[in-house]
Amino acid sequence: MLDYRAGKDLLINKTILVTGAGDGIGKAAAIEFAKFGATVILLGKTVKKLENVYDIIVNAGYPTPAIVPLDLKGATEQHYKDMADTIAEQFGHLDGLLHNASQLGALGPFEHIDLTSLEDIMKVNVTAQVLLTKALLPIMRKAPSGSIIFTSSGVGRQGKAYWGPYAFSKFATEGMMQVLAHECDGTSIRVNSINPGATRTEMRAKAYPGEDPMSLKAAEDIMPTYLFLMGEDSVNTNGAQLNAQ
Repeated sequence: MLDYRAGKDLLINKTILVTGAGDGIGKAAAIEFAKFGATVILLGKTVKKLENVYDIIVNAGYPTPAIVPLDLKGATEQHYKDMADTIAEQFGHLDGLLHNASQLGALGPFEHIDLTSLEDIMKVNVTAQVLLTKALLPIMRKAPSGSIIFTSSGVGRQGKAYWGPYAFSKFATEGMMQVLAHECDGTSIRVNSINPGATRTEMRAKAYPGEDPMSLKAAEDIMPTYLFLMGEDSVNTNGAQLNAQ
């Protein structure tokens, strides 16, 4: 879907929640979704970053977004239930969910894996996605059609040395997507995953400190695949593992 061209009203009247919306790919996706008509719910742990994205969207004249400050590592199941109730009260339903937030952790040999880091990464990258999706499914079923996008990685489709817990979490993400897609088959909800590929983000810089960031695509450059999966042109796409590059 690298050459996908979205119609200007692709996401008009849709409400979409984006996790990790404060920077990187989440920020780019939130702005892009708003540009094409969506009311975006910005979820992240750093309020200042979320407010910056909010201002960009409002100043561009796009639909006014909402901000949900939440640290996925510390959030409980009740936090997600309360958030779902608030969204239902304010918007009635939810049309889209982009699971973008992830924690990289330290890369290194298998025998150097730290238990605390492993548990933190799995909490943010896997458990939080389970609990958030579980809480939001009832209000997504109220939408005419709903789209859930999980963010994968190349190391979540083919394991690589030294990527440890992050790779484990992305394999789990792909499995989660497949299970949920199978359950949602034939319903109004579709579930897919995107591997963003090498993108100019803070996380990429941490993983590859010697890499020239200007040799990579910016987050804004990989948005066609995200738009395709969020819009109605993908209504019959379910359980797909797409690449944004």
